[in-house]
Amino acid sequence: MQSINVKSEIGRLKRVLLHRPGKELLNLTPDTLERLLFDDIPFLEAAQQEHDAFAETLRNNGVEVLYLEDVMAEVLDLSDEVRDEFIKQWINEAGISTGLYKKKIYDYMMQFKDDSKALVLKSMEGIVLKELNYTKSDSLVDLMSDPSKLVIDPMPNLYFTRDPFACIGNGVSLNRMYSVTRNRETIYGEYIFKYHPDFKGKVDKYYDRYNAFHIEGGDILNINDKVLAVGISQRTEPDALELLAKNIFGNENSTIETILGFNIPNSRAFMHLDTVFTQIDYDKFTIHPGILGPLRIYKIEKGNCKGDIKVEVLNSDLETVLEKSLGIDKVELIKCGGEDMIAAEREQWNDGSNTLCISPGTIVTYQRNTKTNELLKKRGLNVLEIPSAELSRGRGGPRCMSMPLDREPVNY
Repeated sequence: MQSINVKSEIGRLKRVLLHRPGKELLNLTPDTLERLLFDDIPFLEAAQQEHDAFAETLRNNGVEVLYLEDVMAEVLDLSDEVRDEFIKQWINEAGISTGLYKKKIYDYMMQFKDDSKALVLKSMEGIVLKELNYTKSDSLVDLMSDPSKLVIDPMPNLYFTRDPFACIGNGVSLNRMYSVTRNRETIYGEYIFKYHPDFKGKVDKYYDRYNAFHIEGGDILNINDKVLAVGISQRTEPDALELLAKNIFGNENSTIETILGFNIPNSRAFMHLDTVFTQIDYDKFTIHPGILGPLRIYKIEKGNCKGDIKVEVLNSDLETVLEKSLGIDKVELIKCGGEDMIAAEREQWNDGSNTLCISPGTIVTYQRNTKTNELLKKRGLNVLEIPSAELSRGRGGPRCMSMPLDREPVNY
């Protein structure tokens, strides 16, 4: 088995990476919501119960569920050197610049040296000043600071495992994310692909977190083994897509021949391509009707000279582009909320278009999007609804919360 093998959005899902929401949500406050990219504070216990129901739904349908925190703990267990390298890099990337506090935080984290999973979870949770061994008289900053001040921010968005990296065929895009807050999340992917024996030396990297331009996994959709779709959005820059395309076309192991760039409105409601558009069957897609008008599609292919690309604007409608890409006669676009624009906007806000396909025609959706789920069932889809009152507060759906690592091939 390939360590990564994802060449469609709909092939039977065999392995997936999740992150169970943890105490990082407890370090959200009204004053930090905007900085940490949340609109509200989820109730942790309920969010965990909902996430457990999501994971159980996947397992009940034959999917092997891996957890980011467990895989990362396996990396830190490899050696003391790897653990120390991670802690020091994590401290630096958290913006800790003084020698005094680098040492205090390193010493604090070393209390978990014999429990790698606890160390990983603490790195996700963040650190509050009062947790550290400090004396106010040692520092003017400490003297003036509230004991509940965050010294290192939490990473509350981590349960959306889709975004920090993206699987493309047998390779990966290790992303540079839109915000400073979320870009710190990609450190786990860096260490997993660099050191974990299941991935080390086995995965081609098509993009790197140290590149200059931001790109996120929610904007990357595997149409098939020849066609990749990438959203140009609030979170993904055209410069990043161009670099990604050059790296993919320049890699002899890649089978991608065409990349479709979807220019979507720059809006929090349309955060990523997969919040407005996901494939759910051989010939069916969910779509938010609000993007049908302003959507512009670019076709990117390998250029005549090595390292070059050629780009054109496609004047065809979305259905025609998808039909040609998939090699089928007809596709069906199922609108989120149907023809009811109030329902469409409400359920789009709660990720009615963000479905996770676990086999052709079988999809996981949020239970709360009743109008859209009803439409999907009427179209013959097997809709697996999961509770989402708290999870949805993070503005991401089942696709956002999952990173497929292995899918079976799809034959049309």
